[in-house]
Amino acid sequence: MIVNVLIVDDSAFMRNALTSMLASDPEIKVIGTARDGVEAVEKSALLKPDVVTMDVEMPRMDGIEALALIMDKNPVPVIMVSSLTTEGARVTLDALERGAVDFIPKNLSELSVNIVKIKAMLIDKVKQIARSSKVRTARRSALKSGAVRPARTLPVLSTGARRVSVVAIGTSTGGPRAIQEIIPHLPRNFPVPIVIAQHMPPNFTAPFADRLNQLSLVSVKEAEEGETLKAGVVLVAPGRGHMKVSKPRGIEAIVNIAESREEFIYRPSVDYLMQSVAECFPGRALGVILTGMGNDGVKGLTAIKQTGGRIFAQDEDTCVVYGMPKAVVDSGIADKVLSIEQIAGEIINSV
Repeated sequence: MIVNVLIVDDSAFMRNALTSMLASDPEIKVIGTARDGVEAVEKSALLKPDVVTMDVEMPRMDGIEALALIMDKNPVPVIMVSSLTTEGARVTLDALERGAVDFIPKNLSELSVNIVKIKAMLIDKVKQIARSSKVRTARRSALKSGAVRPARTLPVLSTGARRVSVVAIGTSTGGPRAIQEIIPHLPRNFPVPIVIAQHMPPNFTAPFADRLNQLSLVSVKEAEEGETLKAGVVLVAPGRGHMKVSKPRGIEAIVNIAESREEFIYRPSVDYLMQSVAECFPGRALGVILTGMGNDGVKGLTAIKQTGGRIFAQDEDTCVVYGMPKAVVDSGIADKVLSIEQIAGEIINSV
């Protein structure tokens, strides 16, 4: 499958850099470039790309306005090219709310030391997002044409009789929008703490937590070193490192932030968080895995399962990328595979 990409950026250097990176993969074809939002809207309608990379700050029409018009007229997966500043984070979160599926760092041209890693990340994101989009489109077409989707039954892996004492959520690509379909639907008196590991850069997690807090009845904040887990409080793992849960003071659980853990590829690591939750809350944890690339979370959720906890996975139809949930489902540890619209209700029923 060849993935056709439209690159939108007012910088000729950035257009050339992105084109060079993407064109190096034989399964990707850059079918056009645009210098501003006006050209982006026009070329998106004309060229029908599979994926668009979109700069934010551009003349005539910025990336946010162009994104809104594209999603309204010719919906297509859009990856924002974002500054890694706090302000850049806020704008990127706006874009994700308006339909963008993911983002890549704007300053990738400056990171020559990590250019190989960044190139691989960009190519992987473009291919997986395009592939997931095409799968969902084909499935919707089949359903509209009258094809019947076979019913899916899953074995009952736990009784559900034991109420959980903590909810741990892990996600990556598509996660911000997915989490906004869950946390704002929880009641103000939610009786247990929630911890979240969302793959994000350091400057993004605090604005993400703040925005989520404004939308929710429960309290949401970026976690701090040594902070105690409390009922009705959602702690988002900081993007600068990895978060775990521990109980050094007896019955009270707190969070610890590890600045660097070489064995974990993604940051903050879902596996690292889930494994610690399994240790601190044996048999009393609910692990939830949402949309994202790769398989981060399988080891940690397996640990939760082995101690008697429960596992929910987001279904393929509602994932931006069905990677992390698929890995969990394929491993056979998921108690329930749910649409994103069902997950909040199932969490409430579990506590």
